[in-house]
Amino acid sequence: MKNNAIKWIYDDAGRPETLKDNINDSVCRSIAIATGKGYEEITNLLNRYIIDSGYDEAYIKNDYSRVAKEVAHKLLLDLGFIWKPTMLFGKGCKVHLRKSELPNGTLIVSISKHLTCIVDGIIHDIYDPSRLGNRCVYGFYYKN
Repeated sequence: MKNNAIKWIYDDAGRPETLKDNINDSVCRSIAIATGKGYEEITNLLNRYIIDSGYDEAYIKNDYSRVAKEVAHKLLLDLGFIWKPTMLFGKGCKVHLRKSELPNGTLIVSISKHLTCIVDGIIHDIYDPSRLGNRCVYGFYYKN
């Protein structure tokens, strides 16, 4: 592991075997891992939030790769998470996906086109999204 890299372990949040080839469910996986709730429970909750936000049911049949940020954001806030932005418009990247640049604890981290879960400095995901510690972090959700 290079100096900037963060440790990664495979974690699919217990998603069903039929979805094993889907890499586009990072919202559901990250929330399930961070909360300790089951994948199916988070899927059902996410579906309800999608409908309550005005999207039609056809949207739910999607693989969650297009879950609107505002839907995920509302769900996470309602689950008791706090949003901490780390990249402001026009300011450039200040925080990278590195253990040394993120707080300890359980985080749901927003990176380009992906959410990933970090638990005590270790990425829990189905692949390593860190780009050897060079991936820019837009912000993260955490609980006090």
